[in-house]
Amino acid sequence: MKTLASWLTLMFLGLFWLLRVSITLAAQFGSDFGGFEVFNPTVEILLLFLSLLCFVFIAKRVIWGPIIYVVGYGWYFGSYLISNFFPALTSGEQIDMIVLQNSVVAILGIVLGLISLLNIAYEKTKLKHFSDNKTDWYFDNEKYERKMDDRADKNQYRTL
Repeated sequence: MKTLASWLTLMFLGLFWLLRVSITLAAQFGSDFGGFEVFNPTVEILLLFLSLLCFVFIAKRVIWGPIIYVVGYGWYFGSYLISNFFPALTSGEQIDMIVLQNSVVAILGIVLGLISLLNIAYEKTKLKHFSDNKTDWYFDNEKYERKMDDRADKNQYRTL
């Protein structure tokens, strides 16, 4: 975790996890958390514990962490989007506020996982094809070395 993007991605995933924990706890205690719903409490609790494991993998830059996160949350939130949001969107009727805010949270959960996956994939390819502009001018510049070697071979200093 060398870049700011890695830290920010993990931080936003953690904040989203805290939001889902608070929504789940509110639903378990029977209170309303601003209209947010828990679609399936058993699967939600399982995903919350699974996402903790994924956070460790994401922090260690293992590619399986975000893959498991995206598949799990894509399946969980994707089913809600397909069953509630897309029919309301295509019917032309007015969308209920609770459906809209739960859909935004569902899309946010999927997008955060995709951002984490793209971040780790980008860093993995960057490590394989490493290029540092600070040192490449010295190590990859054969023309400059030949020119300097030719000048060194022609002793341009006069001796008296």
